[in-house]
Amino acid sequence: MRTKLIKTMDDLAKTLVILLAGLFLTVGCATQIQNESLQTALKNKFLMGVAMNEAQINGTDTAGVELILKHFNSVVAENCMKSESIQPKEGEFDFTLADSFVDFGEKHGMYIVGHVLIWHSQAPEWFFTDNEGNDVSREVLLDRMKNHINALVTRYKGRVDCWDVVNEAFLDDGSWRENKFYEIIGKDYVNHAFRFAHEADPEAELLYNDYSMAHEGRRNSVVEMVRELQNNGIQIDGIGMQAHSQMDFPPIDEFEKSIESFAATGVDVHITEMDISVLPSPWNFNGADVAANFNYQAYMNPYANGLPDSARIALQNRYMDFFNLFLKHQDKIKRVTMWGLTDADSWKNNWPVKGRTDYPLLFDRNYEPKETVNKIIEAATAR
Repeated sequence: MRTKLIKTMDDLAKTLVILLAGLFLTVGCATQIQNESLQTALKNKFLMGVAMNEAQINGTDTAGVELILKHFNSVVAENCMKSESIQPKEGEFDFTLADSFVDFGEKHGMYIVGHVLIWHSQAPEWFFTDNEGNDVSREVLLDRMKNHINALVTRYKGRVDCWDVVNEAFLDDGSWRENKFYEIIGKDYVNHAFRFAHEADPEAELLYNDYSMAHEGRRNSVVEMVRELQNNGIQIDGIGMQAHSQMDFPPIDEFEKSIESFAATGVDVHITEMDISVLPSPWNFNGADVAANFNYQAYMNPYANGLPDSARIALQNRYMDFFNLFLKHQDKIKRVTMWGLTDADSWKNNWPVKGRTDYPLLFDRNYEPKETVNKIIEAATAR
């Protein structure tokens, strides 16, 4: 009886040891995932980027800088390289913050993206008008474009790896956006912009960047534009697919079609400006036109006091749908860039409805990684 009891106790002890070992192994694996970074997990797949705001560039957001250095190996300036910031008055340039941004990227060996050379929005009014407030001539606007591009690109020649040359030239149906560049110069303003950028720095990679790229009309027009540039011997190295998304837009299958169509032109695909809003879209409004503005209504701000588990899990699943797609097409995608670091930094809190509370990024308002970060790391590690 005693021998049987001892044997039973020995078996229990062995079982306990096995269970404890398994527990320690599980905890160890979880800790390893928790401590791993996005850029490490995605190494040899694609670059992981983030848009930096002023507080991160000048170093006052120390917690933000720490996160950026851990998780990202590519950076883009959110606002400080746009024309209204760089050249608020003709011939008067302010490179202060842009210099600090490029210094940061260089110091930490990051892939640096300049955003943006030619964009109809966040451009100073003087760019398009004369002293009387009338539209300038085609020749004058082309000259101003060349001077602006040359000043900015030449300053960072050999330091900025990649430039968003032209931003948002098309509408959803594929028609040209009738902005001031188009109205005054015509559609060939795009060709000239890419020529000017290449002349200023022949080694820099040059991108076209746009939102809602899953729309068939926009997709087809961008492909046509890229082919035209190539046929004219004008350098274009990549297409930036802005991934400003909602929970129900864009459809993943249409986004995938665009990745495949753009890659078929022979250029790199960059996933740019990524964020996913969990908030309702006013009147089914989709896209990322910064000029859009809707009045605040309480029902459009359902998560002002926090995100319930159901919405949190749905957002995580939506993010994984995209990242699994990116991993599937890692041979075509050079970079994935988040448009902001934490939920508190996101422009989505005030667009297209001011005063809302959104949760569109990978890190929360306390600089803590969301579970989505671990899920991305696990998915990347499995491939």
